[in-house]
Amino acid sequence: MDSRAASPQAGPSRSLVFILALVTAMGVANLYYNQPMLGVIGRSFPGDTTTRLIPTLTLLGYAVGLLLLVPLGDLFERRKLILTQFLALAVTLGCAALAPGSWSLLTISFLIGAGTSVVQQIVPLAAALAPEEKRGAVVGAVMSGLFCGILLSRTLAGFVAAHWGWRAMFGIGVPLALLGALSTRILPSIRPSVSMGYGSLMASVGRLWLEEPRLRRATIIQGCLFAVFNAFWTTLALHLEAPPLSRGADVAGLFGIVGTVGIMVAPLAGRQADRRGARSVVMLGAACALVAWLVMLGWSSLAGLVAGVIILDFGVQSSLIAHQQMVYSLRPEAKNRVNTLFMVGMFLGGSFGAAAAMLAWKTYGWCGVGTFAIALCLLASLILLLDRTSSKGGSPQR
Repeated sequence: MDSRAASPQAGPSRSLVFILALVTAMGVANLYYNQPMLGVIGRSFPGDTTTRLIPTLTLLGYAVGLLLLVPLGDLFERRKLILTQFLALAVTLGCAALAPGSWSLLTISFLIGAGTSVVQQIVPLAAALAPEEKRGAVVGAVMSGLFCGILLSRTLAGFVAAHWGWRAMFGIGVPLALLGALSTRILPSIRPSVSMGYGSLMASVGRLWLEEPRLRRATIIQGCLFAVFNAFWTTLALHLEAPPLSRGADVAGLFGIVGTVGIMVAPLAGRQADRRGARSVVMLGAACALVAWLVMLGWSSLAGLVAGVIILDFGVQSSLIAHQQMVYSLRPEAKNRVNTLFMVGMFLGGSFGAAAAMLAWKTYGWCGVGTFAIALCLLASLILLLDRTSSKGGSPQR
């Protein structure tokens, strides 16, 4: 690769950032194919309610992949790790398309989630290539690809499931994963930042958590907000199918296109975090998530859902980018391990949000889901306010 594509002074070229964003989108999409297809999958296995656990198992698998696989990026060359994980994803997606029963599909969903942690090899790679003064902007641009993958995967999956069935969607995922593997040929090679055994590496992950209070706070806050995000997307298809809306999986998928409106703010959020610090951007994000759910509960129509999802995606994405800009600056030599802790916490929060939202839906319906989400928004805001109070009189935190 041309050395100018990733010079340490100028940072990665625009074309390289675009490639990183595209590969990230193709990877993360695998986490969310199942959400708009839940109703369709459930009808394939009549009387079997275990299919509702598919989003939860997928996110739990992702969290396990983050914990056990992503730290390897500080030990081994990331390009080879990315290639290996994309090839593994292609295999598991093919198995999902052929799954004979719900329990096998649940197991495969967990493995798909673990393989999808490949995207968290890519984001630290982008951060490592960017100079400090541009890190927020570069990470924001790559994260815009991640958000496109999250949202448009639902649109694609909803359309495919409505017309050709859920197995076809997993089948389509196979060549997309192979394209991700092929793209590694043009990614830059960066030497590992540490030299230690896997056991020592994992022990150092625990020490990082204990030694970095800012990392702990960022992880808990973003975990709450991601739970709010997943509470919406996990139950959206069920809410749309129920009266009075009575819409299908294809309509649920179209909400992914609506959500991309919020993606446009992703690079802007990164630049604002570079200039003004992460805290103000995170505070705005938490406030937007709260307003979004108030809108969706108070305006019970498709229009209310459209307005709410735009505000929700704006808030959660902005907060995530600001948090990443902050945590990557804590330990430059341990970006993958810092990313592991942050993302494990965030996706454990997302998995909790998906599971709790399904329980709230079953017991109290859409109002129950909204009440749960609002409570988490308030918790995240309270942690932010307490953090702000505790830092008064000291040096300002970015």
